[in-house]
Amino acid sequence: MPQWVPENHPSSCQRACVLALFSMITATAARTQTFSTLVNFTGANGSDPRSAALVQGIDGILYGTTSSGGSNGVGTIFGMNPHGELMILHSFTGPEGYSPEAGLMVTAKGIMYGTTWGGGTYADGEVFAIRPYGTYDPLWNFAGVYGGEPYGGLVQAFDGTLLGTTVTGGFGFGTVFRMTPGGKAKILHMFNEGDGWGPMATLLLAGNGLLYGTAGGGAHNQGTIFSISPDGTFATLYNFQGTDGKELFAGLVEGSEGDLYGTTDLGGANDGGTVFQITTAGALTTLHSFNKTDGDSPSGTLIRGTDGNFYGTTATGGANDDGTVYQITPTGTLTTLHDFGGTDGGAPLGGLMQATNGNFYGMTSTGGSSGKGTVFQLSMGLKPFVKTVPAFGRVGDTITILGAHLMDATSVGFKGTPAVFTILSPTAITVTVPAGATGGTVGVNTPGGMLESNVPFRIL
Repeated sequence: MPQWVPENHPSSCQRACVLALFSMITATAARTQTFSTLVNFTGANGSDPRSAALVQGIDGILYGTTSSGGSNGVGTIFGMNPHGELMILHSFTGPEGYSPEAGLMVTAKGIMYGTTWGGGTYADGEVFAIRPYGTYDPLWNFAGVYGGEPYGGLVQAFDGTLLGTTVTGGFGFGTVFRMTPGGKAKILHMFNEGDGWGPMATLLLAGNGLLYGTAGGGAHNQGTIFSISPDGTFATLYNFQGTDGKELFAGLVEGSEGDLYGTTDLGGANDGGTVFQITTAGALTTLHSFNKTDGDSPSGTLIRGTDGNFYGTTATGGANDDGTVYQITPTGTLTTLHDFGGTDGGAPLGGLMQATNGNFYGMTSTGGSSGKGTVFQLSMGLKPFVKTVPAFGRVGDTITILGAHLMDATSVGFKGTPAVFTILSPTAITVTVPAGATGGTVGVNTPGGMLESNVPFRIL
């Protein structure tokens, strides 16, 4: 298999080989729990990935960002193939943005969007797009009252617009903004400290159409959870008090029953942070208080695995005080899956993602062979699945389905309603949402069996 060379685009042969290999690897999932380090960041290939979770592109490659390193020392955007070989898509320069703290968002057309903490025309950060094959396109430059220093990533609303947050700007306490894919932005909300300040996490688009987020400040200055509609209707859902958690750096994830799950960085029974569940009516339940030995400071956003459990990371604590990977059930039973020890990474700040091969992937901001962070894989033996991009649409819309061995797909169904589809590659097909479709599981028939979507598809 040809090697990927940093700072160069892949040839058509390289790309085809990577896609074919990814399909072969993702056809089956490991049957036992295994942890492996795939990449050691060295500085030249990136350094210090922060709150950036990886994302799977329509080509089957995993994409991510580092907040520093690269050709100019101020951050990178990279792709990683299944062997852990990196290709740098973009090295930031500073004037056109620097220090991308968050991960990327992928759309059905394969365009990825992200944010930088600083740089841009006014040095307050920017929103950018990465076109296929790595073309970098700055879309929006933040400036003062219109927002600044976006730490979180972007999320796509039902109407196709992109929403995000900034830590500064507005009244000085941060903003929520909405932007068209073409780069026209509008401020939806300016925080005033009493309703929160400095939101650092990517927003969650819930099934009810509202967006939910976390921020500092609030009634007790311990942190808040808020909701906001795509047109800017803002409401405070919960104010933390310390005993139930404080300092919210991570975002939220939606459970199968419609409740929201998240973490606090500090507070709780042992002041090591918490995992909590909250209804959309604002009733909060603390599921777990970390006690240092099982982890400390859970900074990354939880994800819901295909087994129904939640998976996350802690920045410190654990057996070696270098952080952990853990699993927690919806009722609060926590299991430590891995204790970092420095040589295999440390301080995993960005949480995990589950690829369509069933395995989990994440990054650490420190440790590894050069002390500059790692990319790791954790297999729990979960079976492969497919993912719809986006996870919602109207009848007649064209969406993209990600998976493996899709070149051999024989049919696609929306909760049993057959749909017309087009094969793009071994890892992606496009499909038209059929008339009569109802919300629910999307299934793809392949010679290896039925692959089902990891989340229910929502018909708008």
